[in-house]
Amino acid sequence: MVKTDIQIAQEAKLLHISKIAEKLGLTEDDYDQYGKYKAKLDFNLLNKFANKEDGKLVLVTAITPTPAGEGKSTVSVGLTQALNKLGYSSLAALREPSLGPVFGIKGGATGGGYSQVVPMEDINLHFTGDLHAIGVAHNLISAVIDNHIKFGNQLNIDITKITWKRVLDMNDRSLRHTVIGLGGSASGIPRENSFQITVASEIMASLCLASSLKDLKERISKIIFGYDVTGKPLTVADLKITGAVAALLKDAIKPNLVQTLENTPVLIHGGPFANIAHGCNSLIATKLALKLGDYVITEAGFAADLGAEKFLDIKCRQGNLSPKCVVIVATVRALKHHGGAKELGVENLEALSKGLENLDKHIENMKKFNLPVVVAMNRFLTDIEAEFDLIRNRCKEQGVPVALCDVWARGGEGGIDLAKLVVEAVENNKEEYKPLYSLDLTPAQKIETIVKEIYGGDGVVFSATAKKTLAVIEKNGYNNLPICVSKTQKSLSDNANLLGRPTGFTVTINEVKIAAGAGFIIAMAGDIIDMPGLPKVPAAEMIDIDEFGKITGLF
Repeated sequence: MVKTDIQIAQEAKLLHISKIAEKLGLTEDDYDQYGKYKAKLDFNLLNKFANKEDGKLVLVTAITPTPAGEGKSTVSVGLTQALNKLGYSSLAALREPSLGPVFGIKGGATGGGYSQVVPMEDINLHFTGDLHAIGVAHNLISAVIDNHIKFGNQLNIDITKITWKRVLDMNDRSLRHTVIGLGGSASGIPRENSFQITVASEIMASLCLASSLKDLKERISKIIFGYDVTGKPLTVADLKITGAVAALLKDAIKPNLVQTLENTPVLIHGGPFANIAHGCNSLIATKLALKLGDYVITEAGFAADLGAEKFLDIKCRQGNLSPKCVVIVATVRALKHHGGAKELGVENLEALSKGLENLDKHIENMKKFNLPVVVAMNRFLTDIEAEFDLIRNRCKEQGVPVALCDVWARGGEGGIDLAKLVVEAVENNKEEYKPLYSLDLTPAQKIETIVKEIYGGDGVVFSATAKKTLAVIEKNGYNNLPICVSKTQKSLSDNANLLGRPTGFTVTINEVKIAAGAGFIIAMAGDIIDMPGLPKVPAAEMIDIDEFGKITGLF
């Protein structure tokens, strides 16, 4: 009988977190313990190690996700373990899970099999409270906005143009459109409002892109929550609560230290989704990891057209990061799904060949950033050698190395071949990473560049609402910000039903938002929403806890 992820995690022999910290050269003064197996690192460690040379940064991304699964986090963890087996000091810098997917359909984000981050129950549930702090900080702004309107509205806030939503770290479609302030004058001013999931909050994005607590405060102060009756943007600084919001984040800004099943150090910090947000862990955690290891493995959410593009065009720009290699994770099952196969566990070379067009596009896209690419074939039990050979031949045609990756079943040992290819790619790389587009382009031109170059679309259609916001962006001097496209993760296009490598499509931008604190412009494509719903049978129905506190059903 194959053990479940949680069974494997619960059988692991964890080291005390102080031992993991010692591996990184840290002293007791450098962190605060959260029990035996978690710790928060002092963000001022960046100053302590300022003169230490950075390690090599490797980005793990994937093909367009399918119900068959790809295993990006599993490969990230396994690759980190494999590099340590090869004698390199390596650690991973990953995102924190959101409770929405944990209780929904996607599950947690700690890897799987023998390539997991532990304690997986803690990480997938409340962890160290970061998402709670981010949610409260966000909702403080919401509460103060309505309180300000209640007591005279000195800022002349136009209640029809308040763009700041409330947040909840849960999938709850009933909160997408709400009315607040009902019940008479004692309950405030009635107005339409809505919720988004916490990981889509601009507070989350600002924390993940901040370089320091001072920088975080500056970003918070710049957040636009709405407009006054003359059309002037209003910011959190106008509400005079920048300090209070930042104070709620004093611990959340500190990276979290945990470990893999093989006791390899991992920093887990920040968790913006990549389909509706920028999809990367915190800049502070990534920069700190680069000071603590020879190799740092990080990942960006969903496929390369989403998380990886945003990592390279937003995070690397803002953080002055220089990645050295991109790993694209693919599975036989997912590629066959993109090729139209219905039965994924049986041989179908025709469907696999068709599905490989999706991998081709992601490889081409990553090369546009001047980065070497390595493909990881994440192994499933039903895969056969003929299918692997077909992928190997296709990668050879594309001029990229490829390795079979068996880290789910074998941990770091199953990722040795991949690790060797990554090291070789990094050591032989003489090029410098470059972003896709110039910040001097207009926002519309940047969006069009992403659509044509990364998605493979023919062009962009802007709604009347989006055009109005683009005019506001130009009027108020936000033209030079990078773009964060929110779109379906299920397709390269904005239509979830278009699998593989679609062509001949346009992308519709229905709404544009200014995230001045995060430092980017959000373009909402297709029918994307920022508050997911639960499936008909949510994962919550499978999760339980016994009288001794042992959790089951979590994955």
